[in-house]
Amino acid sequence: GRSCPSPEAGEGVKQVVSTQSTGSSGINAEYGDALADGFMSISLRGQHYINQLRNTEIPEMPRTSDLFNKGILNYSMLSTVGIAEELNPSSNNPPSLNNVDAFEAAKQPMPPPTTNGNGVAAKLEEEKERLKEETLANEKLEDEHREKLEKERIEQLEKLEKDQIAKLEKLQKDQNEKLEKVVRNHREKEKLARQVREKEEKELLEKQKRIENENLKLKEELCAAESDNHKTETDLRKELLKLQESYKKELDKIRSENEKLKYMIKNSTVKNATVKKSIIDMYADVLDTLSDNDSAYNIQDHLPRIVVVGDQSSGKTSVLEMIIRARIFPRGHGEMMTRSPVQVTLGEGNRHTAQFSGCDRVYDLASEAELYELRKEVERRMRKSIRNGETISSETISLTVKGPGLHRMVLVDLPGIISTETSGMRPKTKEALAEMCSSFMRNPNAIILCVQDGSIDAERSNVTSIVQSHDPKGKRTIFVLTKVDLAEKNMTNPTRVKKILEGKLFPMKALGYYAVVTGRGPHDDSIDMIREYEEDFFSRSKLFKSGAFRASQMSTSNLSLAVSDCFWKMVGDSVEQQADNFKAARYNLEAEWRNTFAGLREMDRNDLFEKAKDDILDDIAALHKLTPLEWETLLQENLWERIQSKVVDNIYLEAAECKSSSHFNTKVDIALKDWTDDLLPQISIDVGWATLFKQLQNIMQSKNKDHEIGDLFQPLKANILETVQADHTWQANALKRLSVIQKNALEDTAVTNKMQWDNSISFMEQILRERIGLATEELDTTIGPSWTERWSGWRSRSPLELQCVAAKNELHKLLVADEVHGKKLENDELTTVRKNLQTQGVDVPYEIICKVWEKLYKLTFLNRALTSAQQCRKAFYHRNIACNAVECNDVVLFWRATRMLEITSNALRLQIMNTEAQRLEKEVKQYLEELSNDEVKKKKLITGKRVELAEELRRVRGIQDRLDMFIDELKKEQDL
Repeated sequence: GRSCPSPEAGEGVKQVVSTQSTGSSGINAEYGDALADGFMSISLRGQHYINQLRNTEIPEMPRTSDLFNKGILNYSMLSTVGIAEELNPSSNNPPSLNNVDAFEAAKQPMPPPTTNGNGVAAKLEEEKERLKEETLANEKLEDEHREKLEKERIEQLEKLEKDQIAKLEKLQKDQNEKLEKVVRNHREKEKLARQVREKEEKELLEKQKRIENENLKLKEELCAAESDNHKTETDLRKELLKLQESYKKELDKIRSENEKLKYMIKNSTVKNATVKKSIIDMYADVLDTLSDNDSAYNIQDHLPRIVVVGDQSSGKTSVLEMIIRARIFPRGHGEMMTRSPVQVTLGEGNRHTAQFSGCDRVYDLASEAELYELRKEVERRMRKSIRNGETISSETISLTVKGPGLHRMVLVDLPGIISTETSGMRPKTKEALAEMCSSFMRNPNAIILCVQDGSIDAERSNVTSIVQSHDPKGKRTIFVLTKVDLAEKNMTNPTRVKKILEGKLFPMKALGYYAVVTGRGPHDDSIDMIREYEEDFFSRSKLFKSGAFRASQMSTSNLSLAVSDCFWKMVGDSVEQQADNFKAARYNLEAEWRNTFAGLREMDRNDLFEKAKDDILDDIAALHKLTPLEWETLLQENLWERIQSKVVDNIYLEAAECKSSSHFNTKVDIALKDWTDDLLPQISIDVGWATLFKQLQNIMQSKNKDHEIGDLFQPLKANILETVQADHTWQANALKRLSVIQKNALEDTAVTNKMQWDNSISFMEQILRERIGLATEELDTTIGPSWTERWSGWRSRSPLELQCVAAKNELHKLLVADEVHGKKLENDELTTVRKNLQTQGVDVPYEIICKVWEKLYKLTFLNRALTSAQQCRKAFYHRNIACNAVECNDVVLFWRATRMLEITSNALRLQIMNTEAQRLEKEVKQYLEELSNDEVKKKKLITGKRVELAEELRRVRGIQDRLDMFIDELKKEQDL
């Protein structure tokens, strides 16, 4: 390690050389710096190697004494490196004999370098090269030594690994020998134990044989007894089933005879007598009234009904069809078919029929064709009730089914509960289904018919937990297990069915548990075939024979009877309380009416609609009260307002540019003919309809004089006006007749008397004065405020308005110089006007000059025409005295227009009074009749606090009256 000089040694070399070279040339200084730098680089590299090989045995490097002997190092350098003690005489470790000469030489001062700079530099380069070679040799030796050490270390590791493996193998061998010894000992012990055990077992077998012989004798005796008992039990069950079947047949027969007797009694009474509703129909009317009307006063509906709930495809709809004894619902496999609640009211009847609530058609359920139509109608109503892209609807479909032997009750079939939403369903359909079922089950008097699929694992059911949450004690729940035939076929543990029907498998409690069969899988059988299959299955059922359920728990007939009894018991216990609730609600609503609308008649929406209907028809009848003169005046004013621009601007002003009367008349005749053939008749018809509609609108929108009504009917009237305006059309043949009349009127150019001539001139003067006023306003707007307006209003003209004023003054000079100037301003005239303005210091663009000319010429022309019209008053007998070029034929044009207005207004008045007003009244009556049957529109058009309160009063009174009648009939039936 001491053979490698340190960086501090390099600094020492630099100091020594610099000290001894004082006063020498620059070459000596360079020699010392180069020598020091080379020594420092060697020191740094040596220190790096020392750090790497500190813990490694390093071979002997060239000693420092060799460098000292060669004259490269002196004593001061060695002291700086820290190894001077090796050469220091005062050191405790004297130098070796090999280094004495070097030590003595180190004590002598270093001779000054020769003055020969080139020789020193060459020597310095040789030393540097030699140092580099020694450094490279040292590095090579270090690399070889490192490789040797690494190789030795790997050999040692391999040797150590072999030793460890040998030790492990020896240890494993010793352990195996010990284990084999233990196993041999254990086997010997087992052998001894087995011999002892075999001896004991032999003794026990001998004892057991004796006992078995005795037991065999006892079992033979017991089997003989059990065989006799089983035969007796089987015979009893068969006899019980036969008795049940015979009882059902007899019961159906008696009911059929009873219905025939009732039918005969009804036919024997007076034919005109009204048929009294059955008690179940009366109860269904109450439920329909509650479901058809939305309550804004939160009146709770707690009347009893049977709610059929179950998982999707659990067979609940099939159970309902078995009770109804007809397949009335849409069919489907693996998809949701029931999409809205379906309320079915069952009752007795001579024929098996079905009828929707509020519909007159009666479907014969004995006919397959009508059954198919009924299913399609149910499906159509379900789809119609679904709105806004929803999957299900809360709107209840109500129908009544009657037939022989049907138990009287009201059932509500709900959509099946699902566990997963499919891609075609609206988001949150699962939650909506659960909420719909819960809304029906929350009724404390609703009987829950919980249907469970018996062919699947009970743990997969979703409905039982929902039912348990609403009826935890099971006081109003009836459990139905469907598809028992599949359950018996697939079930390996029959005790599960027994536990289900005993209420021991589910935590849910129920009043009764029933097992039914509602079909044969994919077979689309009739109800009669399914009932036969059900009876045959239960008669040979292994579950029934094993005692899994009792005879009273099986078949849909027993289920239907039990559900009906439970329903009527619930009705008897709760209906009077519900009637009292509606009485209290009626009292509160009547008190609210007296406090809010004191002194006003109580009129519900239907009453108000009838009153509004009468008012609207009276308004239409008021159209006939207008006199012919009033109609003609209105029509003439409206028609002239519509055609004034055409007559004056497009016909009169265009033709007035002609230089002769013949050209004027020709141009006017052509324009009038084209106008009459094309647009004038239709414009007249539009004006007639607009006038008629405006009068109807004014009458209907006038304030109602009845203070009780106020503005209550305005939405309805506005809707009628909107509908009439969109739908009413004028008679088609009126257009042709009107076109002929107008052509004849406009072709007549003969003014027969002076009065007509004067009236035409007056009409013309009136029109021209109106036009002059409009033209003056347009020109004033262009040139800006007048002097008076500027002085009084502190206003000033803009630069553009100043240009227009200057142009107007210059153009006015042109018109004064040429009073009969034409409408068109020639180019040379335009240039002259602009140059004149420029000489006045005003530069006006051509566009502004033309704009001012158009307005100024129009005003000048109208004033000239007005003067001419006044002069034409004297020209009735002598047209040649007229001072204008058209020889007063412009007066004739206005006479023709006046004549056309009079004739057209008279024709339109006749059509309105004789035809159109009556057609309009008929259309309004028809629309009112449609509205009377559309409750949704009526509710939208006639609304308000007063209407809603009256509607709720009517509804509550109707429900209370129906409930009272139902309770009276129920009591009479119970007394009988």
